[in-house]
Amino acid sequence: MSRRIRTGIINYLNVLPFLYGLKNSPIIHSMDLVETYPSALARMLLSKEVDLGIVPVAVLPEMEEYHIVSDFGISCNGPVASVCLFSDVPVEEIETIYLDYQSRTSVALVQLLMKDYWKLTPIFKDAKEEDFHHHIKGNTAGVVIGDRAFEQRKQSAFIYDLGEAWKNHTGEGFIFAAWVANRELPASFQQEFNDALKYGLEQVDKIVAETPFPLFDLHHYYRENIKYSLDASAKRGMALFLSSLAQPDHAAAVSRC
Repeated sequence: MSRRIRTGIINYLNVLPFLYGLKNSPIIHSMDLVETYPSALARMLLSKEVDLGIVPVAVLPEMEEYHIVSDFGISCNGPVASVCLFSDVPVEEIETIYLDYQSRTSVALVQLLMKDYWKLTPIFKDAKEEDFHHHIKGNTAGVVIGDRAFEQRKQSAFIYDLGEAWKNHTGEGFIFAAWVANRELPASFQQEFNDALKYGLEQVDKIVAETPFPLFDLHHYYRENIKYSLDASAKRGMALFLSSLAQPDHAAAVSRC
């Protein structure tokens, strides 16, 4: 291989099995790992600062060239637990929604669901900093993703799981993030990479035992909420999601970073 593959990974609990597999497999010597949050990693893949990353699928239409290089990703087929709309009031009383700055796919998803599933027209505001959590009160709601969502679950009276809402709306699973390259990678690397991810997923019990997390049952999260295999329903859901985003009235949902 001519050079190490610059590989981006998000610093959330849901990718710990992948990170474990990569760091404990020989392929780590062929990679330079970069850890960040989803929307930042999407920008890095677009600007070719990294060659490969587990990125929000909402970025795919913006890429000149992309290759999904693994059988694994971050998906769900019902409640996902860590991607939610949080509110003090029922959804029909929400007037404003803050959109998590760390997200791309989830903020696009909530806009689609508001229009097509809940049939509501709240005001959307792009959150710029982490303190947007403090604005989730009264008739102002917020989309919070990742590990921070588990903290917000303890604060908000109403929790609308976006994976569950998508399943209720479409009957399909949903892919939040996939392993995507911005150029074609060697087949040998892709196979070794996939094997490393598979190995990490086989170590979930060990990872849970070594990761104290009082806010949520990680064993349930890894085994029941997150679906790491990109099955047929999840792929159909992704195709439907991307097709919906391509419609003119949803164009704004994919324009933000």
